[in-house]
Amino acid sequence: MNAQQLVDERGDLWLALAPLWLDREPSERDYAKMIDVIQQHDMTLEELEWMFRLEMAPVMSRHQLSVASEWRQFDDYKLMKQLVSHNLRLKGWRRKSWALFSSLTTMMVRHRWEALMSRLMVARGEQH
Repeated sequence: MNAQQLVDERGDLWLALAPLWLDREPSERDYAKMIDVIQQHDMTLEELEWMFRLEMAPVMSRHQLSVASEWRQFDDYKLMKQLVSHNLRLKGWRRKSWALFSSLTTMMVRHRWEALMSRLMVARGEQH
């Protein structure tokens, strides 16, 4: 998969979910927007979980740990470049090592992710 395919297939989803890592709790409006974008993708809860853990968290957690990071909003272009670069290298041992350490990279936003998944399940009419 090349960079343009990644942007086409995942870009809107990544950008919609990026606010999970901002230094404020997402509003109901934020969650509703995230759910709208998720619904446009045909992904199971398990696929979404792995996308969150492997495709996004390794990049996004660096923003949380950086003192110089912009916490109120992200530069979408710069963020997309970082996410695409990470995902183009996400193969073999890198994929396995991020899977191994994903609980660390998701720990600070896990409660937000769970809140989003609960809302998504309600929107999909699934049991939770």
